Amino acid sequence: MAVQISPSILSADFARLADEAAAVAGAADWLHVDVMDNHFVPNLTLGLPIVEALLKATSLPLDCHLMIEQPERWAPQYAEAGAESVTIHAEAARAPVRTLRAIRSAGARAGLALNPATGVEPYEDLLPEIDMLLLMTVEPGFGGQRFLDIVLPKIRRARRLIGDRGVWLQVDGGVSAETIERCAEAGADVFVAGNAVYGADDPAQAVQNLRAQAERATAAS
Repeated sequence: MAVQISPSILSADFARLADEAAAVAGAADWLHVDVMDNHFVPNLTLGLPIVEALLKATSLPLDCHLMIEQPERWAPQYAEAGAESVTIHAEAARAPVRTLRAIRSAGARAGLALNPATGVEPYEDLLPEIDMLLLMTVEPGFGGQRFLDIVLPKIRRARRLIGDRGVWLQVDGGVSAETIERCAEAGADVFVAGNAVYGADDPAQAVQNLRAQAERATAAS
C-alpha cells in the first residue's frame, strides 16, 4: 500500500491551528487530531468544536483519534461533523462492532487503536469491521514520547493478520526520521508524526523527508 503521512496537531501551536494545518497542506495526506478526555488518558486536549473549526480551515482530511471513554457516544458525531477517519480504542469500547459500524454509516473510515500492551490477535475477528488498525508505539496521552521498540514485532504480526484485506496499518507515537524506517519495514503504511513535523523549521519538507524514508524502507522490505 502507498505510504501516507498524518501530521499530529498535538505538537502544533494551538494558538495558530489554521496556520499550522496550512503549513503541511501541500505535503501531508491527513491531519491527525488527538482527542483526549482526561479519563481514558491523563490529558485533556481537543474536542468536537475544534474539529468542526478545523474542517472549515483546512482542505486536508481529518484523521480523528479518540483517546476517550464512551467512544460509542461520541465517535459517530465526529464522523457526522465531517472527519474522514475516526479511530476508537479497543480498551475503551464497550460495543466496538456497533460503534465501528456507526462510524462507517456516518460516512467516515473506521479505525481501531490498540495500546502497546494490548495484543493484536484477539481483535483479528474485527478486521472486517475496520478500515484502519492503529498501533500505539508509545503509551497514549502525551506527545513527544520516545518510540517503544517492543511494538515492532506486533506491527509485523498485524501485517500478517491483515494480509490482503485492504486495512491500513497506522503507527502513532515517537515516529521520526530515526524510527519511521523500522516501522515501514515491519509493515506499517500510515504514519502519525508530531514533533518530527511541527518541531522542524519547514514542516512540509519534514513530511516529504519522512515519506521518502518510509517509501525506501517499504520498497526494500
